[in-house]
Amino acid sequence: MQPTLLSHAKITAFGAYVPEQVLRNDDLERMVDTNHEWIVQRTGIYERRIASDEQFCSDLCFAAVRDLQSRYDAVLDDVDFILVATTTPDTYFPSMSARVQAEFGIASCGAVDIQAACAGFVAALQLANGLLLSGVHRKILVIGAETLSKATDYTDRSTCILFGDGAGAVLVERSEEGAFLGSYVRTTGEEGHHLYRSSLSSSIGGHPIDTTGKIVQNGREVYKWAVTQVPKGVASILEQNGCRAHELDWFVPHSANMRIVESVCEKTGIPVERTLTSMAQYGNTSAASIPLALDLALKDGRIKTGDIMLLYGFGGGLTEAALLLRWTL
Repeated sequence: MQPTLLSHAKITAFGAYVPEQVLRNDDLERMVDTNHEWIVQRTGIYERRIASDEQFCSDLCFAAVRDLQSRYDAVLDDVDFILVATTTPDTYFPSMSARVQAEFGIASCGAVDIQAACAGFVAALQLANGLLLSGVHRKILVIGAETLSKATDYTDRSTCILFGDGAGAVLVERSEEGAFLGSYVRTTGEEGHHLYRSSLSSSIGGHPIDTTGKIVQNGREVYKWAVTQVPKGVASILEQNGCRAHELDWFVPHSANMRIVESVCEKTGIPVERTLTSMAQYGNTSAASIPLALDLALKDGRIKTGDIMLLYGFGGGLTEAALLLRWTL
């Protein structure tokens, strides 16, 4: 392997959180015209976690960071930047990153939210690496968190079967032996009207849109885009770094649905059994899906220190962000 990314970054702590409330497929059968077998066949999802009426994105961020503290005895006092990837903040401002800063009393740090939908967590890791390379920062808290259930239309059977809530957090610290090996980004903004959540405007690039603030997805078009573009991106980042598909210990794609993951694996030659996902247990959690997949694999012992893995986020925008890295925990 020939790493192509200049990096002074490594992951030094990890945490995650999902709400207690479970929404199973048979629950959805009583809400809309669907059934368990159809949902599993089309998506690979069995259940999702749903935030309570009193829980919001900031609460999930706080819980994931507390889990990180307890699992790795992590110190946050010297964190000098916080990045939160989310599409479902409690408020547009103050940012969720500012809320995290306040909650944990981190005295002197930058705080920025980023919005790259399902690519958000990986994009935040890429940005963290750049901040560390600048020499100005040495310890960055990166969080991917979503409360998608609060933006889901539970009368729309095409979308309500998909989405769930959760959060994941990592500490990324400066290290002379950087563990981030390769990076890839691509954006297809002209197709953004196929997957959106409205805010102030009633159109996207001239395309009229729903203005209810709920998640809207043209599933057929998004599926076609994902199974076409993601394999190309995977091939590109592996080729750039002299890495073959079978040399990956783990492929960690965004857990959109299992049909997409299986198609990407078939086209790239990555064995499905080397894929980490979280959709079966948690549904599509957008910016949280990749850290939640890592959490499941860490807890059952699949991930080992030194493993080479490819994280690949893709979704609303339409955006793609990939990171080839060596696991350092």
